[in-house]
Amino acid sequence: MDAPAARIALYGDAVFTRHTLVVIDFEGLTPQGRPLVPVEVGACAVKASGGDLAEVWRFESLMAPPAGVSVTPWDVRQTGITDAMLATAPPAGQVIAALDERLTEPPYRLVAHHAATEAALIAGLRSWCPRLAAVPLLDTVRLARHLYPRLPSHSLDTLLAHLGIPRPAGRHRALPDAEVTALLLRRLLAEGGRTRWRSLYDLDAVGGLAPKRPPHRPSEQPGLF
Repeated sequence: MDAPAARIALYGDAVFTRHTLVVIDFEGLTPQGRPLVPVEVGACAVKASGGDLAEVWRFESLMAPPAGVSVTPWDVRQTGITDAMLATAPPAGQVIAALDERLTEPPYRLVAHHAATEAALIAGLRSWCPRLAAVPLLDTVRLARHLYPRLPSHSLDTLLAHLGIPRPAGRHRALPDAEVTALLLRRLLAEGGRTRWRSLYDLDAVGGLAPKRPPHRPSEQPGLF
């Protein structure tokens, strides 16, 4: 059971309550010999309100993969996304730019389960999403490991089962996974907020992740973007 709002000091932290938390998830293809190729993004933005998290907005879109990259049978089994579904999808740059345009009221934190994956995909698209690519992240895997060190796994499905959160019907699609990760985040904040974290600084110390920067080319000066 969640702790009463009055006992969760985190929701009294003015820095935390100013931030909008954008819970984000990508689904991708796994072409042999190439990095993960994003083909869907979902985001659920939430903000502290009345000692809880209230949804502010949501976003989802398929994204066309590069030419020559097709959906594998494993990808179809995992996500249900097919080549036919991606045939009319907008380019990834166009989609991520539209998501970037939503970030008009800073400050923000991105939240993801195993956030390093999302950080890497965003970094690869950073030319189209400069605001998104500069936002620090919180990793729900790291927060969960801190709270539940004895669990044999901290996968999303394991944590959902452990906490009694229903597995979404659209599991392994971007928006349903972002939405259920937001539910997981709410539980982690409530359960850890009594004793483990009292401020955004505490959350960052346990689960924070800096935005990923691609290696700069010799002609570039690091630190200018």
